[in-house]
Order: sequence, then C-alpha cells, then structure tokens
Amino acid sequence: MPNTMPLTIRPLTLDDRSQWENLWRAYLAFYETELSADIYETTFRRQIDPQHTERGALVAELDGKLVGLAHYIFHAHNWRFEDVCYLQDLYVSEDARGHGVGRALMEALYKLADAHGTPTVYWTTQEDNATARQLYDRIGKLTPFIKYTRV
Repeated sequence: MPNTMPLTIRPLTLDDRSQWENLWRAYLAFYETELSADIYETTFRRQIDPQHTERGALVAELDGKLVGLAHYIFHAHNWRFEDVCYLQDLYVSEDARGHGVGRALMEALYKLADAHGTPTVYWTTQEDNATARQLYDRIGKLTPFIKYTRV
C-alpha cells in the first residue's frame, strides 16, 4: 500500500457517497448480504444527517481515496447511566489491510465515544472471521455472550 500522504480518519461527508457505497458493498459481500438501493440511500443520509446524532460513520482516507469505514450507533443502556456505542460495521479495503487502517478507525471511534460520554464500545463479528479477530483481540476484550436474532 504505497502512499504519499498520511492516513486521515474523519467523519463521512456528502462528497463521499460513491466511495462509501463501494466500501459498504464490499463489506456486505463479505457477509454474503445484498441490500436494496433504498437501504443504501437511507443509511447514507442518516450517517451524514446532523439531526441523527445517535449514529454516524468515520472513514479512512489515503491519497484522496476512501480505504475504510466504521458505522456506529450511540444508544441507551439499562445497566449504565451513560449511553454505549455499538460499532455496527467496520471494513478496510483489501489493498489497505495489514497497514493499521482498522486500528486507526477503532482508535478514532474510541476517542469519539469518549468525547460523547460513552466510553463503552462494543461490536460483534463472525466466529470464523480470523483476520478481523486478530485486530479485535489486540484492541478489545472477547466476551462470553452469544448473539441470537428473532426467527
């Protein structure tokens, strides 16, 4: 991953629409998921809408190209006074992996969560997602919880 400029982590903006969708499509393809065009449009609008402060997105930019994204949601938690932060999606393009982009996105999210007064950040991943779990094992703590969804 040759680069001439430093990696920049910043909030998603309106000008990022096309590159963001390419990254999110690649992320969803990894999880063998396809979504309608309406979902892409609605999600993007929510991520950049200042009225939706409970959710947002950070992007990693290198040489003017987006190479990673992190979608997050702040929400209330019945066991805490403060809200918590759910990292819903984290993705780094294949050509940028192994160069600290995922870690940089996570560290930026940690700082954002702290500034928001929500020091607890959590996420899920597939058990066999070995590549991502190498990072997660260094920057997070594995919990014993198992996720279920409605049938």
